[in-house]
Amino acid sequence: MKPDVRTIPANWWLRRSPPWWLRRRPYFLFMVREFTSVFVGAYVVIFLMMIRRLNEGQAAYEAFLASLQSPLAIVFHMVALAFAVFHTVTWFHLTPKAMAVRIGEERVKPALIIAPNYAAWAVISAIVAWFLLG
Repeated sequence: MKPDVRTIPANWWLRRSPPWWLRRRPYFLFMVREFTSVFVGAYVVIFLMMIRRLNEGQAAYEAFLASLQSPLAIVFHMVALAFAVFHTVTWFHLTPKAMAVRIGEERVKPALIIAPNYAAWAVISAIVAWFLLG
């Protein structure tokens, strides 16, 4: 007895391949970088919620701060920090590709574009730390 043709899927001969972003390392890193923006956005939402609770009064703000001390919230903040640092570093290294700075006919070396970004990051981080730590 022959098998019924209607029961065989139309694409039975196609070979299953992994998603396009798993085929090469640069594609995978691109997708990881794009995924980090989800955590950065979630952190912004938490920050906006904190500002709202601050506006609602001291009791609401203190209750919100207490909720941020749960182990789940601490793990989220650690993961969000790691992804934010990864997002920042990859952005700094993409800057020379996005900005084609030229002096005369020659392109400026990528390190001369990346280094000021890291320097500004360090200075701003130091200023924020000085304000927070006194």
